[in-house]
Amino acid sequence: MNFTLKTSKYAKEILTQIHSSSGITPNILIRYAVALSLKKNDPNNPIEPIMKDFPDGLVLNRSTVTGEYDYVFRAMITQAAGQELTDEEYFPSYFNAHLERGIRALASEYKAAGNYEKFIRNLLI
Repeated sequence: MNFTLKTSKYAKEILTQIHSSSGITPNILIRYAVALSLKKNDPNNPIEPIMKDFPDGLVLNRSTVTGEYDYVFRAMITQAAGQELTDEEYFPSYFNAHLERGIRALASEYKAAGNYEKFIRNLLI
């Protein structure tokens, strides 16, 4: 089992930027990003798992990233995949794929909001 998540350099930059201006820790931002990706899931355009390691991104522990909600994330990602996933497929492959797609949505939400309060409000919608 792999318990380490390695993000892309782009994800690291976005997470660092939003963290420094909002104070929201990267693990919470990652949860938001994955949730945004799952919200925009399209069964006709399935997400492809990421099988490679990113050398320039953040390195985070699975328990830090998913915390007590690991089973919830696994269930939602399995549902979105439309097939049963092994633990190795779920984390980090599918989880990271949703993170990478979701981080772009998170960055757009943050830019569009213009301030912390509106950003948080928009995430709750």
